[in-house]
Amino acid sequence: MGEDRSHTIPEHGFLQSAGTIQATDEALVAAYVERSDELALRTLVERHQDRVYGYLLGMVRDRTVADDLFQETFLRVLSALRSERAGYNDQGKFLGWALRIARNAALDHLRLRKRWQDVEGTADEDTASFWEQITDDAPSADVAMQDTDLRETLRACIDRLPPEQREVVLLRHEAEMTFREIADLTGVSINTALGRMRYALINLRKAMQTPQADLTGSGFHG
Repeated sequence: MGEDRSHTIPEHGFLQSAGTIQATDEALVAAYVERSDELALRTLVERHQDRVYGYLLGMVRDRTVADDLFQETFLRVLSALRSERAGYNDQGKFLGWALRIARNAALDHLRLRKRWQDVEGTADEDTASFWEQITDDAPSADVAMQDTDLRETLRACIDRLPPEQREVVLLRHEAEMTFREIADLTGVSINTALGRMRYALINLRKAMQTPQADLTGSGFHG
């Protein structure tokens, strides 16, 4: 499900040192906040751009809009970091913080277009690996990862999921967040996050087997 997103970050001709590349997120944040180190900021953005952009693209399903929201997200990040860290207090969790900003930007956009609904609910089922759960009668994970056509089919099926199910898939497999992190980010219980994932996987199997299947009213929407 990878994309070439190099175009989303403008080039400034920076040369990265080994120390900068290996620095922790927190060290890079400190370097920018305390010394206005633009190289540290660029390294930080480039380290996480694929996850943030992949999440945004999956949420809005429009590359031009995703590009705009990506830029908006990191402008908000920049503004928060410049305000004496008043907007950044998640020590050691820069990606989660940046994704929260990205999520707010995406939801603002979707609300304006009246395309987002979020209904509370609960679930008590655990869930295994996304690629393990999507098997059964659907194409195997290895084949799906290697075959461009199948990857595109899978992406199209993900796009058809109910919004809250699509989001948990994107956060888990584009942003590589844990279910506890997803629950914290989206403001639901961990069981709700797990339940959304479980029904997303059921719906994806259904969609892979029956491309014309209606997923809008399928399964758990909590």
